[in-house]
Amino acid sequence: MTEKPQGEQPGDDSAAEEAVLKAAEEAVAGAGADELSAAKREASERTADLQRLQAEYQNYRKRVERDRSTVREIAVSNILESLIPVLDDIGRAREHGEVTGGFKSVAESLETVVAKLGLQQFGKEGEPFDPTIHEALMHSYSSDVTEDTCVQILQPGYRIGERIIRPAMVAVAEPQPGTQTTGEPDDDKADGSSDS
Repeated sequence: MTEKPQGEQPGDDSAAEEAVLKAAEEAVAGAGADELSAAKREASERTADLQRLQAEYQNYRKRVERDRSTVREIAVSNILESLIPVLDDIGRAREHGEVTGGFKSVAESLETVVAKLGLQQFGKEGEPFDPTIHEALMHSYSSDVTEDTCVQILQPGYRIGERIIRPAMVAVAEPQPGTQTTGEPDDDKADGSSDS
């Protein structure tokens, strides 16, 4: 018969095996928990990297769209700016009654196309003089006006949106000196009371 080591009783083999299995499971569970937490950390890092990359791509796309729009606006502006002398010639021909027949149709088509592209003509007789959009080529005095007024449009101005391509060339009239009576009676009273 085989002898058992002292202190061990029959049936203790299963308890020892269970203890070893339990220790192995705990070691595996501990290693699994470490691996799981490392995998979670790595997944969160990769998610953060992906979100950063996606944000960079969105910013890049917006920048490219903005740059593309700016380049388009500049190109359209350059083309329209080069057509302004042609529009001036059409305007002068229209003033002399020379815009007739087929030329009239072409002129109207051209004016329609440039308007669709955003070119706006400005400068009308009788509007107040604004040095930011008008260029005064002539100056006179008039009793018919109460403020600096554009009395003649020598050459219309053009803008695209808020950007002035060319200021309107105008003749300006300002009120006659001495015709403004606001504040003068009070000054006379003040002068008269001080002389007494």
